Amino acid sequence: MSHLTLSFFIFLRLNISMKELKKIGFGGGCHWCTEAVFQSLKGVVSVDQGYISSTENNSSFSEAVIVTYDPTIIILEDLIEIHLHTHKSTSAHSFRIKYRSAIYYFVTEDKSKSQGHLITLQPDFNLPIITQVLPYNEFKASREQLQNYYQKGPEKPFCKQYIHPKIDLLRKKYASFIVDK
Repeated sequence: MSHLTLSFFIFLRLNISMKELKKIGFGGGCHWCTEAVFQSLKGVVSVDQGYISSTENNSSFSEAVIVTYDPTIIILEDLIEIHLHTHKSTSAHSFRIKYRSAIYYFVTEDKSKSQGHLITLQPDFNLPIITQVLPYNEFKASREQLQNYYQKGPEKPFCKQYIHPKIDLLRKKYASFIVDK
């Protein structure tokens, strides 16, 4: 096989792989925490940390992440379940504008899947789930020094207090989803 032919096959495989990947946005708590949770999961290719706006009454930017994932390894419903269990998805606290509990969909099919799965998961919670399913509108990345916050300093006091408990929950409840390190 010639070098040119091999390069063409690599290019085709990369293109096919990129088409198979999906994106979904999640907001709910501090984006450092949300980023760390999703970076820990098998099938998650990338996590972009920053601020997402939706439309209409939710057009203000709120801390969130965009998760790019391989649906042949982890499905949307599993990502949603993990998201609900790793932030205060039933708490309508006073910081909900900054920390909007939301699933931001990029394609319409994910809207109905997300809404349906929230209904399916409601019995897991004692209070009503307040997480909204919203259309994605715009993204602003966090400053570079804040990105990959947990990976850069897992022993920082903030990480120990807020992120470690979420990672511990993942290890206990979702061990099969955790990336082997």
